[in-house]
Amino acid sequence: MTKYISILALSTALTATGAAAQEKLTISVYSFAQDAYKEVLYDPFEEMCGCELVIETGNSVERMAKIEANAADPVIDMAVISSHDALSLARKNLLQPIDTSRLQSFDKLYTAAQDPIGDNMAVGYTFYASSIVYRSDLVSIESWNDLLGEKLADNVALPNITGTQGPLTLMMLNKAEGGKPGEFAGTISAIGKHADDIVTFYSRSSELAQLMNQEEVIAAPVGRFAWSRFKSSPLPFAWAEPKEGQAGGMNVMIMTANNGNEDLAYKLMDYWLSTEVQTRIAEALIDSPANTEVKVSDEVAENLTYGAELINSLNILDPSVIIANRDAWVEQWNNEVIR
Repeated sequence: MTKYISILALSTALTATGAAAQEKLTISVYSFAQDAYKEVLYDPFEEMCGCELVIETGNSVERMAKIEANAADPVIDMAVISSHDALSLARKNLLQPIDTSRLQSFDKLYTAAQDPIGDNMAVGYTFYASSIVYRSDLVSIESWNDLLGEKLADNVALPNITGTQGPLTLMMLNKAEGGKPGEFAGTISAIGKHADDIVTFYSRSSELAQLMNQEEVIAAPVGRFAWSRFKSSPLPFAWAEPKEGQAGGMNVMIMTANNGNEDLAYKLMDYWLSTEVQTRIAEALIDSPANTEVKVSDEVAENLTYGAELINSLNILDPSVIIANRDAWVEQWNNEVIR
């Protein structure tokens, strides 16, 4: 009987140990490149920590709504999201500050990525440039204003105002027109006047790639993270370098308030930001690195937003400007552009 109890106790202990080894971390991420992320990030991390990652995807609106709806009892431990969406969540007290002393690679990050929305409420993990992809055999692009010019009429697509690329495109068109920074009313009105010349206002880069490969569209603003969709096409697409420069953005890591799983979340953040993992992600052409120590070949760099010179040259829209003006922009857009 004593022997039986001892075996039972040992079995219970082993079961408990196994359960502890299978801690779970629930993260909310973009749906983009999830198979590739599984290979270069999720699977190696699970093997290293002996834990399980629960991956949730969706568009930004859905993911933010889920975090807000479960504020009292968080179901998301950590998320990656745009800097302005992170600021919106922080202002609703849905996030907790990040203890950067727990991130070994923190000092290796570009300065802009270390505290992108203030109060250490987020840390940047990737930058992206945004410019105009165009058919180099059919048209040349010198300025962001070319998007509304006669040579592209009936052959251009623009991003919807509610997408990530929408405000960035407004910023660059506004700059090209000599407008006051952050005041886009005139730019939206100009787009409205040319609405009949625009093939579509796209919401997803995959939708745009299909239209351009079908030769219905020959020029459109797009984020660098989607450039591979066009570069691999048999059609001669090119990446524009307009005289006003390129727009830029940053995606960030955030941690939900009072989730109770902070230790494991910090482990993933630290792993994700490490030189080794950021290099692996860059070489897989998934995301551009925020870690300054990442070194890649010229061939890989061509597909990324890579290097201090490029990153420091980007026109980045202040997240607080987006939050302060987004509702007014959308209302004017619906009235003058969508009609």
